[in-house]
Amino acid sequence: MTWTTTRDPDAFEAAAGEFLRGRPVGHTVLLSAASALRTIGPDAYGDDAPVYGWWRPDGGREAAAAFLWTPPRPVVLSPMPDDAAAALADVLARERPRPAGVNGARPAAEAFAAAWQRRGGGTARTGARHRLYRLAELTPPRPAPPGAARPATPADRDLLLDRFAAFAAETGGPPPRDARALDERIADGRCLLWEYRGHPASMACVTRTLAGMARVAPVHTPPELRGRGFGGAVTAAVSAAARAFGAREVVLFADLANATSNALYRRVGYRAVEDHVVLIFDVAEVAGHGM
Repeated sequence: MTWTTTRDPDAFEAAAGEFLRGRPVGHTVLLSAASALRTIGPDAYGDDAPVYGWWRPDGGREAAAAFLWTPPRPVVLSPMPDDAAAALADVLARERPRPAGVNGARPAAEAFAAAWQRRGGGTARTGARHRLYRLAELTPPRPAPPGAARPATPADRDLLLDRFAAFAAETGGPPPRDARALDERIADGRCLLWEYRGHPASMACVTRTLAGMARVAPVHTPPELRGRGFGGAVTAAVSAAARAFGAREVVLFADLANATSNALYRRVGYRAVEDHVVLIFDVAEVAGHGM
């Protein structure tokens, strides 16, 4: 079996694009991150050039696993066999700087981390546990909370940047690197605000539709406005918008430590797909684990 790595996004697309698009729900982060690097720029997530890779089993011609690493963030994995994850740990151990952690569906992430520790890469600790959900039948809250959803406009840019930063601080992820990704979402109508009495009470955005899949991220309501139904309402509204944009599959991640958000997403029609984990290695370059 063979891992091939590259810093060329075109080579990655040619080798692994079909594989990733074949299972867009499970590959949601890889697809959206690779798209952002192509549309926003190779520095979308950090100053260092991204590293891409794909794995072919012995005798195979097609990619059967893939990864994307945007230093200083953890490596993002597709699902893969344990032996492929172990082989990838060997490959990436030769990189400088070394990866700060790994992010993916639990079996692959844990296999990578176990191999990393066996080869002397240090211990791994859990940075976050997420559940991936996909939308089944959309069920907007009834009765709806007071107010209404509206698309964000360029006039909302600073407020949205503050909300993105607040979401990152609460979830332990990195804050926005700059406003480029947000500006793109605003221009495309992919950020909604639930407005109550002339004030934006809650926010939800959605990624670009790729291979028929879009991901809701992030959803944020300021603490003082929680418990009034605004988060569920704006999540339902942006989910409906994603389908209107052409998404056949709409997905999102929920932090398993947050029982409230998990229950909220189930109420509006999301159903569990699989669990993901972020494992952080004891290296100096740890800088966040969101994407």
